[in-house]
Amino acid sequence: MDNRDNYLANEHHEVAVVIVPLNLQSHLRQLLQFACRISSYGLPVYYVGLATSNCQVRLRSTTLNPSDIAKIHFHDLQIDTQDPPPDKNIPMHVWNASMRSREPIATFLREISSKARRVVVIHDLLMSYNVKDISSIPNGESYTFHCLPIFDMYCSHFSVVAGLPIPLEEELLKKLPSNEGCYNPDDIMHHANLLSQCMGVSAGDIYNTGQVIEGTAFIDSMKHLASTQNKKLWALGPILPTTSKQEDHHKIQNHHLCLDWLNKQPPKSVLYVSFGTSTSLSDEQIKELAMGLELSKHKFIWVLRNADKVDPVTNKCEGNKTLLELPEGFEERVKGVGLVVREWAPQQEILAHSSTGGFMSHCGWTSCLESIIEGVPIAAWPIQFDQPKNGFLVTEILKIGLFVRTWEKREELVIASTIQNIVSKLMASEEGDMIRKRAQELRESVRRSTEKSGVSRMELDSFVVHITR
Repeated sequence: MDNRDNYLANEHHEVAVVIVPLNLQSHLRQLLQFACRISSYGLPVYYVGLATSNCQVRLRSTTLNPSDIAKIHFHDLQIDTQDPPPDKNIPMHVWNASMRSREPIATFLREISSKARRVVVIHDLLMSYNVKDISSIPNGESYTFHCLPIFDMYCSHFSVVAGLPIPLEEELLKKLPSNEGCYNPDDIMHHANLLSQCMGVSAGDIYNTGQVIEGTAFIDSMKHLASTQNKKLWALGPILPTTSKQEDHHKIQNHHLCLDWLNKQPPKSVLYVSFGTSTSLSDEQIKELAMGLELSKHKFIWVLRNADKVDPVTNKCEGNKTLLELPEGFEERVKGVGLVVREWAPQQEILAHSSTGGFMSHCGWTSCLESIIEGVPIAAWPIQFDQPKNGFLVTEILKIGLFVRTWEKREELVIASTIQNIVSKLMASEEGDMIRKRAQELRESVRRSTEKSGVSRMELDSFVVHITR
C-alpha cells in the first residue's frame, strides 16, 4: 500500500473519488490526467492500479505538473503473481493480469466507503467486471470512462447493436472503415461475456472527447440513448494538458535527448513517427518505412521500438527484445536529418515543440488527442482496435490529416515510394499547408472549449456537480 494511503486513515470525506484504469499505457495516462483534473476541484482522488503500472505512468506523464500528481493518492494493488496464459496477444495479456484485481479492489472500496459519505468509482470500460462489487456498497456509485471517441463507439457498436443510423453523408458512409480486422474475435467474445455481467452497474459514461472535436450529432445521439437507459453521459474532453511551454522543457525530469535535437531544427520542419506502446511493425515494413523517410529528404524523429511486453504483475519481460533492424547504413546516411529513438520518448513534448510539423501515427485516441491539442497534422496509419475509425475522423471529417494506408488495404505492404509521397505531401505542399492550417484552427477551438465557460469545461463542471450532489 502506498504511504499516501495513510491519508485515508485520518480523514473523513464528503466524496472520495477512486480511479481504476486498465493497465495499458495510453489508458493509464488518460485516467491519470483525469484524476488530476478531478483533484483540482478539491476532491480526494485515489488512483488504483498494479505497482509497476502506477510507477510507469508517473514517470511517463511528463506533461503533468508534478505538484498535481503529488495530490493523487496512488494505491498499489496486491495480487497473485501467477503467469498469465502465454498464447494471448498483449491487450489480452494485460486483461488477464487485470482480471485478478477484482478482490483487492473490492476490499479497498469497502475501506474507502467507511470514510466517506459517497464513493465515486471512475473506471476504464474494460475494468467494469473488476469494479462490479461497488453495486453492493450502499454509498457507492460508478461511472465508465471511455478512452476513445464517441464516433468510434457509435459507429462500431451502437449503430450495429441498436440499429441506429450513422449521421454521415452518403459519400462518407461509403468510405467508413468496417469493423472487420479491428479486434480478435475471441477477445471480443471474452470481453463481451464479462461486460454482460456488469449491466446496470454504471450510472453514466465519460468520454475523453468534446463537441468541438466531434460536433453535436454523434454526442447528442449518444446522450439520448443514455437517457433511455436512465444514465448520464459527459463528453468533457480533451482531458489532456492544454498548455505546453517550451521554456519549461529544461525543467522536465529525465530531459530527453530528442528535445535537444528538436531545438536545433527549423520551425515545423520535423515529422514525428511513432506507433504507440502496444504496436509493432513487421521487419519488412520497417525497412520500407526507413527507405521512404530517407527518400523524402525531410527531417524526422522515429521512435522505433518493440511494443511494451512487460507483465504488469511480475514485471518480467515477455518475448524477444532484439533490436529492430534498419537497412544497412541507414542511420549514418540520415545523420543530421533524422533521429532514431529506440526507447520510450516524451510524445506530447515532441508534438508541442515548435520544430514539429507533422505526426505519422497509428491513430490511437491518446495520440490523436495530443496531436489535436498541439495543432499537428497527422499521417494516419491505423493498425488495430479503434484506430481505423479514429483515422477516418481525423482525415475525412476533421480534415487535419492524410491516410498513409486506408483500412481496406491493411494487409498490403506500404512501399517506400508511397511513404515518400505522403511525407512530402504533408510536410511540403499546398495541401499540407492547408491541413496544417486547419489543425492549428482546431487547436485554438479545442483550447477555448476547455477554458472557463467553454463547452468542455462546462461538461466537466457538470460532472463534478453531479458526483458531489
